[in-house]
Amino acid sequence: MFSALSRMSLVSRIIIAIILGIGVALVFPEYAPYLSLLGDLFIKALKSVAPVLVFILVLASIANFKVGQGNSRMRPIVYMYAIGMFLAAVSAVIASIMFPSTLFLDVAAQGDLQPPGSLSEILKNLLLSFVANPVVAIAEANFIGILAWAVALGIAFRHASETTKTVLNDAANAINHVIRLVISFAPVGIFGLVAVTFAEAGLETLESYGHLLAVLLGTMAFVALVVNPLLVALVTRANPYPLVFTCLRESGITAFFTRSSAANIPVNLDLAKRLGVSESTSSVAIPLGAAINMAGASVTITVLSLAAVNTLGIHVDLTTMIILSVVATVSACGASGVAGGSLLLIPVACGLFGISSDIAMQVVAIGMVISVLQDSTETALNSSTDVLFTTAVDRASN
Repeated sequence: MFSALSRMSLVSRIIIAIILGIGVALVFPEYAPYLSLLGDLFIKALKSVAPVLVFILVLASIANFKVGQGNSRMRPIVYMYAIGMFLAAVSAVIASIMFPSTLFLDVAAQGDLQPPGSLSEILKNLLLSFVANPVVAIAEANFIGILAWAVALGIAFRHASETTKTVLNDAANAINHVIRLVISFAPVGIFGLVAVTFAEAGLETLESYGHLLAVLLGTMAFVALVVNPLLVALVTRANPYPLVFTCLRESGITAFFTRSSAANIPVNLDLAKRLGVSESTSSVAIPLGAAINMAGASVTITVLSLAAVNTLGIHVDLTTMIILSVVATVSACGASGVAGGSLLLIPVACGLFGISSDIAMQVVAIGMVISVLQDSTETALNSSTDVLFTTAVDRASN
């Protein structure tokens, strides 16, 4: 039995864990509290590894980031990637306002909540978080400070020797291996979390998860079918939908099932060639997009962070939402190649609102429960957008 489970995909094991957790909660609710330890251990493991993950991953990515300087089309493609991610985050903010989500969280873990007040207070707290001691930032899971130091050191290490950059890459690969090990135990942790949550909240939890998933998938569909076509239309000055539907059909569907932008690179390169994109452009832009173009991740980070904000009753003004969109955009760039990458970067956005790491990791765990559909749809949006924007810029340049 155990050998059969080990051969199953992570998604299949998570689905089984969810079904078993609901079954235990409904049939043996008195035993559910004893399973809370499984969920607590999983959340604790995520909480421990996430600060180091964000720091090393972003640092190594920036230090080793290279753009084909000889290709004049790369700059507008990168601009489209950045604008697309930002507009995706803004779309997620609007969707979260129109259809607010709430979660079942252990709010006692938050302690005394000090929600952000005026704009000056928000900016002050943000700036103080930026300049926090890096060691203290990692120890206290101050993700804003971690992100700031990772970006600063990453830029500084761009001038380091290739040997040093290789060491940074090796460190990123090592921490990726650790997080994959933690994620491999996700079914066990999710089983405990689902059992306890359903035993305490009943079937209302299903409604909560369903609403959250609907907001996520609906926003990603809006980005794919409205936001991206508008950007393409502005660039090409032509009807964008034939190209949009081609990319969704031939790249998005494949990415939905592979759940990996990196694994979909060969598919995108072949599609770009058939769409007439020059190889000098696609050979750089497609792999680059697989690494940094993460509109779906922007949506996930924003929606789940605002769900936590709604649950805790934190008032958020327009300026803070704009700042959140920028933070989500920057964070999404670091989500590539990490198991559950976008979910593990949620604490960065939550830190903007003073939400504790304990609460943020509970949100991450909830994201794991719905990741069966969320991650596949997110990857489909990310990967199809890579070839869509690359083709649009290439056609506009001809």
